[in-house]
Amino acid sequence: MDNRLTAEEIALARASLDYALANGAQKVRVTLNKSLMELFGMLNGELDKVTHALDRSLQFSLFVDGRFGGFSTNRLERKEVEAFLLGAIDTVRTLEPDPARDLPAPERTAKDAGTGNELDLYDPVCETLTADTRREMAIGTAAWSRKAELEKGFTLVSEEGEYSDSVFDSVVMDSNGLFARHTETSFEIGYEVTVEDAEGNRFSSYWWDATPRLEAILPSLASCSETAIRRAAAQISPQDHPGGKCTIVVDSECASKFLTPVLNALNGYSVQQKNTFLLDKVGQRVFSEHLTVLDCPRSRGETGSRLYDSEGVATTEFPIIDKGVPTRYFINTYIAGKTGMAPTIEDATRPKVLPWGGCKTRDDVLRKVGKGIFITGFNGGNSNTTTGDFSYGIEGFAFEDGRITHPVREMLVTGNFFDLWNNLLLVADDARLCMSKLIPTLAFRNTDVNA
Repeated sequence: MDNRLTAEEIALARASLDYALANGAQKVRVTLNKSLMELFGMLNGELDKVTHALDRSLQFSLFVDGRFGGFSTNRLERKEVEAFLLGAIDTVRTLEPDPARDLPAPERTAKDAGTGNELDLYDPVCETLTADTRREMAIGTAAWSRKAELEKGFTLVSEEGEYSDSVFDSVVMDSNGLFARHTETSFEIGYEVTVEDAEGNRFSSYWWDATPRLEAILPSLASCSETAIRRAAAQISPQDHPGGKCTIVVDSECASKFLTPVLNALNGYSVQQKNTFLLDKVGQRVFSEHLTVLDCPRSRGETGSRLYDSEGVATTEFPIIDKGVPTRYFINTYIAGKTGMAPTIEDATRPKVLPWGGCKTRDDVLRKVGKGIFITGFNGGNSNTTTGDFSYGIEGFAFEDGRITHPVREMLVTGNFFDLWNNLLLVADDARLCMSKLIPTLAFRNTDVNA
């Protein structure tokens, strides 16, 4: 089986588009996806599972007599696809008219995504990897055989990890002439571990990494499990810590917890339903002038980059939030038709919080801040999409004089996103490239942390 889409598979997608047009659809969008994943799982130093997963699908957006329906099939034989489409078109005719549904205007769609590899996200080495090679790489990631030398004041109770590599290839085309392709590889490693202290208390943590190129993941293959073990062991001997207003530093690994609700609040569906704390806030400075978030969807060779969204609309680099000012909502073609608002892009593709304050790393931030709570993870809680209020359980460490002093436990961080982001103190320059949102270590002043 070919790793990527074949000419025959793409020809089937094109033929299915033409078939739908010839049999009652006035407009059609077809998305052809193909993914292949090889996964090797480790448990306590031994190979525990092997997974080979291949998935192919055709997705259809059908516009029939002023009505709309979305359909999907993984049976990619021409006769079966044609029979599927006839049934789908008949089904759409039974639905209520929806005049807001439409394809994006051709001038808005991507014109520079013809090969799929314009962003250099495909590593051909995936075609040369054998099962034995993958097995050896996976076994080499485990630290279990060295547990005796790693155990210093704790016992390693369990170590569970996975190495995987995958290929994803996608084509989207529509009856307005769109043809766009995206091809990428991903090499991933992840470990979850549990350690036990001398009193029998257990602490768990994880670490992971992902890159489009094999050579870039090799250092993480060797260190991932040990990093997870160090993170778990660092939680031993947590102490109660007084609550109150304080400065918090949020690790880049989990900082999306504070930015994602802001991005969601700019989503067109939330705006259309008036279920957002950023309603009517575009063009106003509502956050700190030190907060600038760029969408960087076209960065070559970096995970998460895309030349177009699911409608085929071309991505561009632009400031989502410019010095505290939200610049636009994310409005797809449907929401534009419902609200009369101008269409943009359907969502943030690869948001990046720009550094501010002169700190490169987490340690730089801790030293500059001096004293507070360093948050390394969230455990439960919620936020209100309409008001922006939030309450999250946190885990992490107290720090003083720029140095971590002890783990903390059973604490909550509460507040409102307007207040939080207006108290932005520092933004480091250490975002992890493996993450879809490039959010570095953040520091906020005057934040409520409750014991």
